[in-house]
Amino acid sequence: MDKRESLAKKIAWISVISNIILTVGKLVIGWFGNSDAVFADGIHSAADVFASVIVLMVIKLANKPADDEHPYGHGKAEVIVSGIVGILLFLVSIYVVYEGISGFFHEVETPSLLAMWVALFSYVTKVILYRSSLKIASQHNSKAIEAIAFDHKADIVASIAAAIGVLLSVIGDRFDIYFLHYGDKAASIFVAYLIFKIAKEMLTEAFDILLERNIDAETLQDYISVISEFPEVKRIDRIRAREHGHYILVDLRVSIDHDKTIKEGHDLAKLIKGKLMDQYDNIEEVLIHLNPYFPD
Repeated sequence: MDKRESLAKKIAWISVISNIILTVGKLVIGWFGNSDAVFADGIHSAADVFASVIVLMVIKLANKPADDEHPYGHGKAEVIVSGIVGILLFLVSIYVVYEGISGFFHEVETPSLLAMWVALFSYVTKVILYRSSLKIASQHNSKAIEAIAFDHKADIVASIAAAIGVLLSVIGDRFDIYFLHYGDKAASIFVAYLIFKIAKEMLTEAFDILLERNIDAETLQDYISVISEFPEVKRIDRIRAREHGHYILVDLRVSIDHDKTIKEGHDLAKLIKGKLMDQYDNIEEVLIHLNPYFPD
């Protein structure tokens, strides 16, 4: 757990520092270089800074062990963070699309090529950060790190779209192609769409976990296969599992022969729980209810 928390903090700090640098660069160059797309991308990076700071604040809480007041642990703190980041990105997308559309109703100034190079630099940086963050999030099943990775993912496509938008505007100006003058404006709207799409994915997942939606059927079937390996289990009456941040809680009802003793039932339940937790390291708890089985 300490290693997991330390890694999450490291990823969050790297994200904060890189996003601060990119935010300043894109906002300044986007503003003075007359690029709405790069400026919008800068606003998105500013949102990333805020998101990373929130993650840093909540990581320690999410990794605290269960206590009397929170018997299922504190894992959902990460989910709440993911939801907050999703809301933030949604608001950013609304602002960016408003600015982009309004730009079509007045004369535009051709953006500077420097804005394109800034966007390309952001693209390369974000590809590296996204891949490394997603790999660590997958290895440690961290919703907080995953939220940071999704932020980087949104910036990857947003930055390349901004670069293309600037390039189209410059080409339109130099070759006097009127509709290409608005390439930067169109790119900013596309950036807004990409930001909205990522926000929707994050909010959907966060709400599913907070509302304790059952995990996917394929994973449940894997659990069933493990439980079915025990010949003492005559029937699986019910199985359900829910994500609780970076770990999973499993509820299980199985039927065993009615003449089994309490100790035999207890020992069997302990074996089932142990095997599930050994094979799936993200399972934090398995609650097993035993029903009596009467053969027909």
